[in-house]
Amino acid sequence: MLLLFDYMAVVEIEKNQSGKLLQANLKMASSCIISAMFEFQITNRNNRARTGRFITPHGDLITPVFAPVGTQATVKTLTPEHLNDINASLVLSNTYHLYLRPGDELVRDMGGLHKFMQWHKPMLTDSGGFQVFSLAQTRKIDEDGVTFKSHIDGSTHRFTPEKSIAIQENLGADVIMAFDECADPNDHAYIKKAMERTHRWADRSLKAKTRLDQALFGIVQGGVDPALRAESARFIASLDTPGIAIGGLSVGETKQEMHDTLDVVTPLLPENKPRYLMGVGTPEDLINGVLRGVDIFDCVLPTRLARHHSAFAPEGRLNLMNASFARDERPIDETCDCYACKTFTRAYIRHLIVARELLAGTLISIHNLRALIRLMETIRGYIEDGSFEEHAPELLSQWSNNAKRNQNKGIT
Repeated sequence: MLLLFDYMAVVEIEKNQSGKLLQANLKMASSCIISAMFEFQITNRNNRARTGRFITPHGDLITPVFAPVGTQATVKTLTPEHLNDINASLVLSNTYHLYLRPGDELVRDMGGLHKFMQWHKPMLTDSGGFQVFSLAQTRKIDEDGVTFKSHIDGSTHRFTPEKSIAIQENLGADVIMAFDECADPNDHAYIKKAMERTHRWADRSLKAKTRLDQALFGIVQGGVDPALRAESARFIASLDTPGIAIGGLSVGETKQEMHDTLDVVTPLLPENKPRYLMGVGTPEDLINGVLRGVDIFDCVLPTRLARHHSAFAPEGRLNLMNASFARDERPIDETCDCYACKTFTRAYIRHLIVARELLAGTLISIHNLRALIRLMETIRGYIEDGSFEEHAPELLSQWSNNAKRNQNKGIT
């Protein structure tokens, strides 16, 4: 397939007698280019679960896929080489944080995020909406946008849909997000208002977008209200964006409410577009999401746990600072193929933690991320041979102890 990077060199736009561009032709040409550049091909199905290939300017994404989070243009404690070694294929960075520091214009002038952080595979940026709206005490929302104070120095800033898109275009990720309002799922009186504003902001985000080498995803909102979620799914689907994100989950609702919401939303989304479940990343969540037709996931959980000495393992999350590991000669996970597990013992990693050596966080991060990426590889294999639904209960049982803290000895 021809990827049209130098799109203006290969597209001819009709002009009228006065020399002005015909807007309808321009829109049609832009849509054709984006469709070719960001094609999504479903390769296998197992009921609602599916494997696919999402084409981007920086390579193909094989889905379902888990993306490590590089909030500030780095996955904490890891280099791009580490990410390649664990077979990561997609990294997410954060619009809000990079706007504040070092600044999106600086990143643009340094050649964009890929060159700046030396990650040459696909990238995704969020819109900054979730971070802005999490600053509940220091932000003010109106129809045009949001005014907020920086968490760094208290300075005042303003995001609008147009501003968010401009920042994301400067950053240059392959996939960008429409600016949205993420409301408290338990604030039923406000959810409808926030959802309707998200829809208006999605329209404005689409109109503000100028780069054809970026795919803009609309975001479905609506809390845990089935009727609102269905309304939002239909509206966002009607925008015909190259993919669709599902936002506003993993923010305080129960697991059952999350599953029920996905059961409402995903059947209403186009089959030929990738579905991205934002900010969700426990092993159980990945399995349940794929069962319900989700293709892309991201979460800070693996590296955040690592910074708190917790590692994914078959017997449950391990607190590697626990004294019970002081003489444990086993790797974190004897079934894992990551560098940390092939090279070091639990005893050594515990020593690093006690000695406050930074290497501890690096090794546990390598393992935790590789654990989720391996899980996705396993799931893809099961979907390809048609046995994922059969194996899903076994996977859920295997990973259930990693979803929350456990009071057993040495397990968090």
